[in-house]
Amino acid sequence: MVKTEYVFQETDRLPEGFTCPADREKPWGTAHAVLCCKDVVKEPFAVINADDYYGKTAFLHMADFLRNNSSDYCMVGFRLANTLTENGSVSRGVCEIENGELKSVTERTKIVDCKYTEDDGKSWTPLAPDTVVSMNLWGFMPDLFGYAENGFKDFLKEKINVPKSEYFLPSVVTKLIETGEKRVKVLIAEDKWYGVTYKEDKDMVSAALNKMADEGLYEGI
Repeated sequence: MVKTEYVFQETDRLPEGFTCPADREKPWGTAHAVLCCKDVVKEPFAVINADDYYGKTAFLHMADFLRNNSSDYCMVGFRLANTLTENGSVSRGVCEIENGELKSVTERTKIVDCKYTEDDGKSWTPLAPDTVVSMNLWGFMPDLFGYAENGFKDFLKEKINVPKSEYFLPSVVTKLIETGEKRVKVLIAEDKWYGVTYKEDKDMVSAALNKMADEGLYEGI
């Protein structure tokens, strides 16, 4: 049996010395969401997007890494061509990798058919189909919480009164890489990633999941 606990991201859950503005409605971002788990999670852990399908291989890679590492972090990356939709543009974090380690993630906010634009479609730059992109499948050690909390304090000093400001998890990872405090191993999953970016994606994703169930990969869905 897997022990399960639920933790809620609340806007007034801030470090000592900070008070949430009365008009704050938007959550504080993905790094804050993870930080809310610090009193519950005491072991190596993974972070995912709850509404994405990553595939069996991705989780096998992640489990193996977390069982056999005691200090480094990891990210499971996917091939760009395995993350696209036929129904419109997507935003993807394009990874720079050196000797199997993550060096940077560059967000490309409008990708169509393995090419991206930064000028609303006036010009397009090609990307190789096998380019590794981040789909927010991260593996961490518990010491992440300390780094994230310190960064959150700095964030709040500057942006606590900005109504829609958000503290993002990739920004925490990027800073740790840039300062040399952490190494982030890149594990590559060759599976197709599934998500519903557009409502038109739903039928395709449903069909893919049902096919997996029919083939015995999962019990009936």
